[in-house]
Amino acid sequence: MAGIDDVREIALALPGAVESVSGHTGEPAWRLKNGQFAWMRGPSATDARQLTELGRSWPAGPVLAVRVSGLEEKEALLAAEPEALLTIPHFDGYPGLLVRLDAVERDRLAEIIADAWLVRAPAKVAREWLAERGLD
Repeated sequence: MAGIDDVREIALALPGAVESVSGHTGEPAWRLKNGQFAWMRGPSATDARQLTELGRSWPAGPVLAVRVSGLEEKEALLAAEPEALLTIPHFDGYPGLLVRLDAVERDRLAEIIADAWLVRAPAKVAREWLAERGLD
């Protein structure tokens, strides 16, 4: 299973990525010049209340939020990996999802973070990065 050190190592290996502190939560976040692509996320009081109203609760263990390319991708990922990926009412209509770090293997986490980075990366940088890996 993965942890925050894995997130940090994976995210900071991506071109242009820097670590900052999220202004909302004080938690680590990874971003490019044009915005965050991954950030640690705990529940707000509103999250906890909304989840309780839905008969759900915040998962135990560390949770990473990531950007995805769109709502269709979000829904497909949530359906394919319900044990590791989830969403909350706060993310309704937003192209992002949550990753339970204690339920995802490091290799899969690296794919999720790279995909989130690709959403924010400049097109030329993304093309070069993909080409270097034979993924173009």
